[in-house]
Amino acid sequence: MAISALGYLGIRSGQIDDWSDFASNLLGMQQVDRAGKTLAFRMDDRKQRLIVSDETGDTLSFIGWEVAEKSDLEQYATRLEAESVVVEYGNAELLDRRFVSELIYFYDPDGNRVELFYKPMLTTDPFEPGRSISGFNTGVLGMGHCVLNVKDVDKMLGFYRDLLLFQVSDFGLSPYPMYFFHVNERHHSLAILGTEKSGFHHFMVEYKNLDDVGQGYDIAQLEEGRIAYTLGRHTNDYMTSFYAHTPSGFFVENGWGGRLIDPATWEPHETFDGPSFWGHERLYLPDDQRAVMRDMRMDAASRGVRSPNLIDCPWLYCKLGSK
Repeated sequence: MAISALGYLGIRSGQIDDWSDFASNLLGMQQVDRAGKTLAFRMDDRKQRLIVSDETGDTLSFIGWEVAEKSDLEQYATRLEAESVVVEYGNAELLDRRFVSELIYFYDPDGNRVELFYKPMLTTDPFEPGRSISGFNTGVLGMGHCVLNVKDVDKMLGFYRDLLLFQVSDFGLSPYPMYFFHVNERHHSLAILGTEKSGFHHFMVEYKNLDDVGQGYDIAQLEEGRIAYTLGRHTNDYMTSFYAHTPSGFFVENGWGGRLIDPATWEPHETFDGPSFWGHERLYLPDDQRAVMRDMRMDAASRGVRSPNLIDCPWLYCKLGSK
């Protein structure tokens, strides 16, 4: 019994036209036709990865997690119901809308709708990005990652780690509790932030080419207020990224170069160096809160904290053509 990847995300928003522009022209996703007041977007050979419904609320609607085997759904349902979590099975209409063969859904302690599904539908039509990009790093790693603001870290930790069997990659306790979970080789597919409030913080998409991130950064800077975090690099997953404000108020992290781990040998641990080696200035925060995060970066820099060299990207560390 195992959750294997982040499969898809659903968003409720009354800003449907803005989402069409944002997901296509900034993120580079491919918009596909859907009936009614719903937008769907592709990132690869899946029928859809992001679904935006024209509804009030401007918030997360559902998170879809893929399971490895059909029998996993029944095992998870039994496990959840034993802890008094109400589990529903997807009917034919819902399965058609999600383009999956089987599905169950339920709600986490903060009220987020969680869907576990088996066997997503694929398409042979080539992926046609909304802007010129080399593609997204998906496949067995899934859509990317998502991050939730949570009211009660301990309660959510018990739900995702102990009940749904997400594995902790690492955690930090300052300036607030942060837990990062993996379900495959991607360093984390889920994170929870103990900000004492509920809501969607961000989701991340990972590009195959660093230049796709940089060109997206240029596009985002053409619109005043679109950048939420400046370009920077994270300490735990080594992701080089920037964050953009979505039409719904939460963020999307546009990243490249994320760390891969070996789930079989990985040991969870506490981190102390802050979220970023450099950059990621949080432009949306008040000055005093920005200063806290900035001081953590400067402290890490003063101690010479660095990521290891990426041996599969020699052009970052030597001249083009050298060996």
